[in-house]
Amino acid sequence: MSEASANARQPQEFEKALSGSDTAVANFEVSERSGLEKVQHFLHASPAAVPLIVLVASLLVFAVIIGGRFFSAFSMTLILQQVAIVGFVGAAQTLVILTAGIDLSVGAIMVLSSVVMGQFTFRYGLPAPLAILCGFAVGAACGWLNGFLVARMRLPPFIVTLGTWQIVLAANFLYSANETIRAQEIEAQAPILQFFGQSVRLGSAVFTYGVITMVVLVLILWYVLNHTAWGRHVYAVGDDPEAAELSGVNVSRMLISVYVLAGLICALAGWALIGRIGSVSPTSGQFANIESITAVVIGGVSLFGGRGSILGMLFGALIVGVFSLALRLIGTDPQWTYLLIGTLIIAAVAVDQWIRKVAG
Repeated sequence: MSEASANARQPQEFEKALSGSDTAVANFEVSERSGLEKVQHFLHASPAAVPLIVLVASLLVFAVIIGGRFFSAFSMTLILQQVAIVGFVGAAQTLVILTAGIDLSVGAIMVLSSVVMGQFTFRYGLPAPLAILCGFAVGAACGWLNGFLVARMRLPPFIVTLGTWQIVLAANFLYSANETIRAQEIEAQAPILQFFGQSVRLGSAVFTYGVITMVVLVLILWYVLNHTAWGRHVYAVGDDPEAAELSGVNVSRMLISVYVLAGLICALAGWALIGRIGSVSPTSGQFANIESITAVVIGGVSLFGGRGSILGMLFGALIVGVFSLALRLIGTDPQWTYLLIGTLIIAAVAVDQWIRKVAG
């Protein structure tokens, strides 16, 4: 018995191999974060925080420099009017970029939809409400084409929308024959086309229906993206489409629905554009695609998809509006506006890359 016990106490070969290994117990406690890491995590969880901080800071700085001419109710609502169209188109762009795509055709779709609304009313004699619905149908059809080519044909969004941008732009000029429908004609025969240009006054503040509708649209989309299954799927597709597919999300259907909704929003922007400028012009809104991407990027929405807030896009558009109005009031060369906006774009992308390290 004692001999058996002695043999039992002898270490076996595999135990001899483990004798020199580390015997420390694994520790899963998270070390205390530094102040910079806490800021990084906060910004990752609140993507609209950076553009909001920049917006408030720019308002305060220009209010000190310029004074009452800038920081007044009239000036603040004037900024809203100037960025209303960018807000509409930026909302459409945000939806697409959240899916890790990009839509270069948003401006062209907006203008073509507005041209269809005007031409169907004045060339074919359709009732204005029916012509407006036709404009929305055109916007949805353009969005569906983009979505189909991206989701079903597996083509890169940049290439697809670069092509459809040129196609829609050419169709716009060919169909309209570069003809502008004057504001006086619209006001006399189809005033509903100018609906979004009408305004309500609260003291010295002037709010157009276009501004009110844009803000309401952004708030609705914010709720949908953050509190519905469809919105969560949008983020999931943008973050990792393969993982989203494995978890039961129909990625192709989601992408098509996003592009169709973006097309409808662009058609709404086209209607608002008529109210903003008063006329139907095929040459208007030429830079809406670039302006929308600018608002989205400055607003902290990641170009890599899956992260960002549509409220940030609105803040980004307002930042551009604040800089444009303030520098005009100061009397500086307009090129300084583009210089500062370009700097903000590069800074916003750099900050996004830094924040994304948290997820990595």
